[in-house]
Amino acid sequence: MKNSNFKITYHQEGDYLIPDLVIKKDRHHYQIGKYGYLRLGFLKNHKRGLYCELSLKNELDKHLIEVDKEANERVNIIIDQLAKKENVSVYPDGKEPLSWTQKMNNIKNRAEEIVLNEIIYC
Repeated sequence: MKNSNFKITYHQEGDYLIPDLVIKKDRHHYQIGKYGYLRLGFLKNHKRGLYCELSLKNELDKHLIEVDKEANERVNIIIDQLAKKENVSVYPDGKEPLSWTQKMNNIKNRAEEIVLNEIIYC
């Protein structure tokens, strides 16, 4: 199968012809966050084939952005559900701020642990 629109150009360096290959980068206006970078590390260390495939197809950034957005949304949903279940206000009411902070940190840590197992490390 020939693709007449696909041409490789070369430039000479010394005695060698070097192909002018450029990876096309899509410009995303989204800053990859904590969960996207955790997913990237997981792919590099444990899912090398998927990492290479996404890189070669130029879909790695898109994948990391999707995972980061999904994980953030899921963490927020779980935090709201756990806070409601445990009768903890999502916003501080001014009474016992240290106790409220402790409870919310506990809820957030549990929510993140769930998301890490469901989305990031699968």
